[in-house]
Order: sequence, then structure tokens, then C-alpha cells
Amino acid sequence: MRVSLRAAALAAGLLASGPGPALAQDAALLERGRHLVEVTGACGNCHTPMGPQGPVPGKTLAGGSVFDEPPFRAVAPNITPDPETGIGRWTDAQLARAIREGIRPDGRLIGPPMPMTLYRGLSDRDVAAMVAYLRTVPPVQNRVERSVYRITLPPAYGPPVTSVPEPANTPVARGEYLANAVAHCMECHTPMLPTGQNDRSRLGAGGMEFRGPWGVSVAANLTPHANGLGGWTDAQIIRAVTQGISATDRPLAPPMAFWAYRNMTQQELSDLIAYLRSLPPQP
Repeated sequence: MRVSLRAAALAAGLLASGPGPALAQDAALLERGRHLVEVTGACGNCHTPMGPQGPVPGKTLAGGSVFDEPPFRAVAPNITPDPETGIGRWTDAQLARAIREGIRPDGRLIGPPMPMTLYRGLSDRDVAAMVAYLRTVPPVQNRVERSVYRITLPPAYGPPVTSVPEPANTPVARGEYLANAVAHCMECHTPMLPTGQNDRSRLGAGGMEFRGPWGVSVAANLTPHANGLGGWTDAQIIRAVTQGISATDRPLAPPMAFWAYRNMTQQELSDLIAYLRSLPPQP
């Protein structure tokens, strides 16, 4: 597949004037984007419609899943390159802005549950890689309804994002980047305020409820407290993330994307654990 050279140029800060990188660099960027979208970011967990047997065949990333919660009735958009119902007519810069700033090409704000405050931390390289990969996804024509918000959305999620570097090359820093900006673990595992925003003073404390065909699941406490992961071994945490089995051998429920996280690398899992161990314990 041909990689978007403009997306690759974005990674090098050359979107407006510079040439694309060599083909080998294009391939590496595309593979990074695939890993972000399909594995650590698990975009399909929201953007691929699910049926009784799992993802609906032929509808990968085509949107339509409904999240009906007290603050909103959100409908996941189609993020395939279909020009009529997806992102096919968006420029690379518009798509990058939508991912990191939550602003569509027409100026409308993207609301929750899209974790915009966390995606603002995606590095320049990674947002370019995601854009490049999304260009290669088979286009699916699937028009979805607009989301309805019962809360007032902010004017913006912050100032325009200019440039975001890669995280520091330490296990905790890489794990923090993974758990927040990429995999957005803290979006689901941190209690929500009435405003619809996470209570960052209780980072990782869990407690949010998620309703679906599986019934009601409650986000676990990911901090080192005794009510959380305090007594878990590294191997037990890895098994929970990748296989959906708790330390007590209890099956864990969706919407945790075990199907995607099982393909995380050992380095990513090790970094994630280092970060979770570093969190302040929350009861």
C-alpha cells in the first residue's frame, strides 16, 4: 500500500514545504501507525461496530457504536477514508488536528468519550503515523447520526497544539505516555466529575461504570493501593491486560480491549507496569 507522504512529512515537521522520507521510513511510519491504531490505541474498540459475535465484518473503523451515558449519547464516527461518510476528504493536517485538539474541519468540537485532553499529548511522530495508517484502511460507506450532549462542551480543550516531543526514554515516562496519551487507560480508570471530565486528583482510582451487552462492568483501581494492584505480581497484571483474567482468576469484562492489548510488546507491558507502580495509592 502507498503511504501518505504528506503524513510522513508531518512527522518530520515538513508538512508545508519538505519532501517525504525514504520508502523504508514510510514503511516504519505506517507500521507504527498500525500498531497505535490497532493495538495500543485500540481505536476499533469504539469506532468499529460490534455485534453479538464481536466486530461486524466489513465495518472496521466505520463507526456507529452508541455510548448512551448520563452526560451524552455519543455515536462513534466513521474514520475510514470514505469520501462521503468518513475522513476521505479531510487533509492530513485536519485529521491530525481532530485527533489531538478535537476539532473537525468544519470547526465543530468533538465531545466525549473521545479522550481529547489525553490525545493532546500524542507526539508529532505518533499522530503522523496514525494519519498515515488511517489512509490505508479500506473505505466503508457508513453514515452515522450525530452525537447529542447533555452537558455544555468547552469552547476548546486548550490552545492549539504546536509540537509534542517523544517521551523521555525511561520506563516510567514511556509507561505514562502509553497509559495516558496512547492507550488512554486513565480515561476509563479515573473517576469522572459531573462536568464529564476526569477527576485527575484521583488518577487511576477506578469506579466508573460501563453498561453494554455484557451487563455492567466497573473500572478497576489501577493504583498500588490494597484495593487496586498493590498485591498483584507483574505477571498477573500482564495477564489481566492481555487476557482479561484477574489475579483471582476471575474473567474481566468489556469494554477493556483485551483483543487488542494481547498484541502489545513486552517492552510496552513492562513500561506500563513501571508507570502504574509509580502512581500514588488511591483507596
